[in-house]
Amino acid sequence: MATEALALEGVDALYGDSHVLHSVSFGLGEGRVLALLGRNGAGKTTCMSTVIGFLRPRKGGVRLFGEPVARLAPDVISRKGIGLVPQGRRVFPTLTVKENLLVAARGPSRLAYVFELFPRLKERAEQHAGSLSGGEQQMLAIARALMGNPRVLLMDEPSEGLAPLIVAEVGRTIARLKAEGQSIVLVEQNIKLAFSLADEVVILNTGRVAFAGPVAAVRDNESLITQHLGVF
Repeated sequence: MATEALALEGVDALYGDSHVLHSVSFGLGEGRVLALLGRNGAGKTTCMSTVIGFLRPRKGGVRLFGEPVARLAPDVISRKGIGLVPQGRRVFPTLTVKENLLVAARGPSRLAYVFELFPRLKERAEQHAGSLSGGEQQMLAIARALMGNPRVLLMDEPSEGLAPLIVAEVGRTIARLKAEGQSIVLVEQNIKLAFSLADEVVILNTGRVAFAGPVAAVRDNESLITQHLGVF
C-alpha cells in the first residue's frame, strides 16, 4: 500500500459562525494526484487553506507523511514540505521573474530545474512579473511553489482563465511532475483536465465528502457528476 503523503482526518472548519467543512476525511498517496472537485462554494479552497495553515480546523487533524501539522503556522507547514499554487496566481508584480522565484527558494537552488521546466520563464527572467501574460503568470506561480522543493503540492484552479493551448501546457507540466513522483492535490473546475491527470477523486458538496474513490469509478458516472458538479 502506498504511503499516505497527506491525510485529512475528520476536519471541521469554520469562518466565524459559518461552518464550511463537515468531518472531511481523505488521503493522498505518495506520488499520486488527487483531484478535489465540487461546485463553487463546496469547500475546496477552504480545504486547501486548512492544509496550508491559513485556517485552523475546529475539529480533526491534518497529517503530512504521518506527522500532525494542523495547528502549525503556515510558514512552518511550508518548511515541512507543503507547497501552494494559489488560486489567482498572486505573483509579486513589481519583482522580476527571477526575484519571484528566489524569494521562495528553500535549500539547494532549483532555479535551473524550474527554468528547464518552463523555458519561457528563463527567457523572461529579468522581466517584471506584472508584465507577463496570464499563462506566463500561472507558470511562474507553479515554478515558485516548486522552488521550495515541496513533498506535497497543492494546486488551486491552475487552469482558471487560461486559453486552451495554455491549459494543455499546464496539463503537460502536471503530468510530468506526477511522473517524477510529485504528490499533488489538484483543485480544478476543468473536469476533463482533472480526470486526465488524477489517480483518485474526492468530490465535496456543501462541505461534505460526497464521493471518494479512483478516477475510473467516477469518470463515466454521468448521474454522479451531474448531481455534484452540474456538468458532464
